[in-house]
Amino acid sequence: MGAGLAYAVLKLPAEAPGLSKTVADNIDMSGVDNPVTAVVVNFRGYDTLLEMAVLLLALLVVWSLGSEPQRRELAPGEVLVYLTGLLVPLLILVAGYLLWVGAVAPGGAFQAGSVLAAAGLLLVLSGWRFGARFSGLSLRITVVGGLAVFVLAGLAMMLHGGRFLEYPIAYAGALILVIEAAATLSIGLILVALFLGGRPSPDQSPGSRPESRAEK
Repeated sequence: MGAGLAYAVLKLPAEAPGLSKTVADNIDMSGVDNPVTAVVVNFRGYDTLLEMAVLLLALLVVWSLGSEPQRRELAPGEVLVYLTGLLVPLLILVAGYLLWVGAVAPGGAFQAGSVLAAAGLLLVLSGWRFGARFSGLSLRITVVGGLAVFVLAGLAMMLHGGRFLEYPIAYAGALILVIEAAATLSIGLILVALFLGGRPSPDQSPGSRPESRAEK
């Protein structure tokens, strides 16, 4: 397999024609200035829509296996607690920046969602858990929201006489921002929920501190 992959790479043309010129010629119709975002959310929006569906399906499969495993964890160390308090707000700001800058430079929903998930994982590692307020309807709405907004935006275009996911030029930029904002929240929360390994248990209160060594 390695030899086959090496052969395929060596046989690649030095300059592949690709679709870069086509994208550059139609970038004004996309509503954004970043060609990657234009392709991912506009020109080939179906691909991103299916990626969101696959990510959500993976979470539903994990949740179908049972509740989040109950673990007896030690209290986090002072270094982890300090870093969590320092980095989580910074990561949230970085995620917001990546979401916003995706229209004109490298960034977008998946990058922002991954950074947001990193903030969530830091909280989880420092002892935070989904509680009753976060494991019910609000959690389900958030994880489904990214895909739902994507689909609703496409259906809205059909109701206005267009085709599915064919955005009007005048509103393309605003629609892409709304879709990517919803996708960022969904991606971040889905990745954190996958890390937990099961359905969040409502009997765990958010922010509850694991037992210390002395208490154990």
